Amino acid sequence: MIADDIKVKVLTEVLPYIQQWKNEIIVMKYGGAAMKQHMHAIQDVLFLSGCGLKLVLVHGGGPVINEWLHKLNKRAEFWQGMRITDSETMEVVEMVLAGKVNKELVSLINAKGGKAVGICGKDGKLIVAKPCTESRLGQVGEIEEIHPELIEILLATNYIPVIASVAASHDGTAYNLNADVVAAELAIKLKAKKVIFLTNTNGILADVEDETSLISKMDIQEAKDKIEQHQVSGGMIPKLNCCIHAVEKGVLAAHIINGTVEHSLLLEILTKEGRGSRIERGRAQ
Repeated sequence: MIADDIKVKVLTEVLPYIQQWKNEIIVMKYGGAAMKQHMHAIQDVLFLSGCGLKLVLVHGGGPVINEWLHKLNKRAEFWQGMRITDSETMEVVEMVLAGKVNKELVSLINAKGGKAVGICGKDGKLIVAKPCTESRLGQVGEIEEIHPELIEILLATNYIPVIASVAASHDGTAYNLNADVVAAELAIKLKAKKVIFLTNTNGILADVEDETSLISKMDIQEAKDKIEQHQVSGGMIPKLNCCIHAVEKGVLAAHIINGTVEHSLLLEILTKEGRGSRIERGRAQ
């Protein structure tokens, strides 16, 4: 009887959040270490989709790319944290992201009862890319245009778009895109209510040496201050910049959560306390 009471309490607590976000678009970026724990995130995606949320899943797959480059006796090279992508590396990137990783995620979602469709930026001219300003990076691109019609059709028919961060320029040249940037720009273009970055850290910490010092809420200026005061470092800087950019351009909130923790996505969206860091326009309460 006590167990039943607990179940009822949980259900009644999450109901207002389900009602709030039903039929709203939420873009999620899924990659890196979080992808090693597929089922944690996929179970949450299926639950949220079943509750009527319109989910768009963007993924990278850097570790898998590195594995395949190693198998092919090709060294992975980086410059300032960005992958140097020559033509041979680009072939591997596209095969791994748009092929292996994308279809594994789609198959897993579909096998568990969901409805997923795997695409990349090339499909339907979803993303038109251009070369980045740093020529030494090779076929690393930036986003020139986004044409979201294909995603809108999929969402309208209750499919979950699963998007690999590969695109082509107007002349058909393939480019490797930063998946965080893709997620942020898609969230802006789709007028999403939230963009969520699933990573392998708990979020933004007040003390980088203390995992318990999570900052659960901050506004745009507080997030900018964290960067300017060098209180975040490494890969968290571009991720936080993506959060700031998305919110400044109209997304209601951006979240950074630990995708390796079971049900962190549900707890972030369907509870008041959440489980990660949330960046909003107004001052954090």
